[in-house]
Formats: sequence, structure tokens, C-alpha cells
Amino acid sequence: MSDIPPPPPPPPSGGSSNPPPPPPPPPGGGYNPTPPPPPPSGGGFSPPPPPPGGGYAPPPPPPPGGGFVPPSPGGYIPPGAGYAAQRTDGLAIAALVIGIVSIVCSIVCFGIILGPTAAIMGFISRQRIATSGGMMGGGTLALVGLILGVVGFVASVGWFFFVIVSGALNNPGATPSP
Repeated sequence: MSDIPPPPPPPPSGGSSNPPPPPPPPPGGGYNPTPPPPPPSGGGFSPPPPPPGGGYAPPPPPPPGGGFVPPSPGGYIPPGAGYAAQRTDGLAIAALVIGIVSIVCSIVCFGIILGPTAAIMGFISRQRIATSGGMMGGGTLALVGLILGVVGFVASVGWFFFVIVSGALNNPGATPSP
């Protein structure tokens, strides 16, 4: 095989070797404005113009004879004043509320459903708070909700068996069969 490329294909047979004419200009004279330049780096915002009358004004010189610096107008600012407070996890609050309701409703056996719900929500909330890196609070609320959920469940189950056993003992029509 040789390294010579194959010859180009012959022109189409039509007799004319002239290229086709260019398309006509669009209506309106064919004016195509140039596109606007790309925005400058830095988010597309240009810096504000300098203030009238010069620009940067240097601070006044220190008063003669001392290193006294007057206090700030706001007075003493305690450390940590600029930080946002921790957000309490909503699941922890829900676990606490449902745990309380499970104890209150354990007499009508709703604690069988609400108790495990509160315990699971408290457990999940404690995991979320532990993995938040200190951004979320409410670990104590989650723990109390978990404990109240377990207590509500146990109280509801205990009440259920108490009602069954006391009903069987107090029924005068229930006699052992001979």
C-alpha cells in the first residue's frame, strides 16, 4: 500500500463550474449589529464610581499626646454576639410532644401506637443532631421524647393487660366448665 491519498472525486456533471450565488441579504438592509462584549470577570458587576470630590479620604491623625482610643459608640460588645444561635431539630420537638401524648393516652391504649413512634423519632433526631457538627440543638428534647415514648408504650401495654385480667376476674358469669 502506498501513502498517497486517493484523488478527489470528479465535479458533478452539469456543465457549469461556477459556484452557486450567495443568498440574498435579509430584509431591512442586512444590518446585523455586533453582539455586546462579554461581562467582565467578578460576577458581571463593575466597581462603583469614586465619590465626588476626590476619592478615598484618609482617617484623621491621632490626637496629640496619647494612645487613648475612645470606646466604640455601641459600648462593649460581648464575645460571640455575631454568631447565630443553634437551631433546635424539629424532629426532637415532635418526639417530645408525641411522647407526652403517648403517656396521656395510654389509658385508651393509644400509647401502643404513639409510644414507638415517639421513640423512633427521638432516636433519629439524636442521630441527626450528633452528625450536624454542632449546628443543630435539641438532643435533650430528643432523649426525653424517646424515654417518654418507651414509658407510654409500656404503660399502655400494662393498662391493656390490667383491663383484660381484671375484667376476667370480676365477671360473675365466667365459670369454669366442669
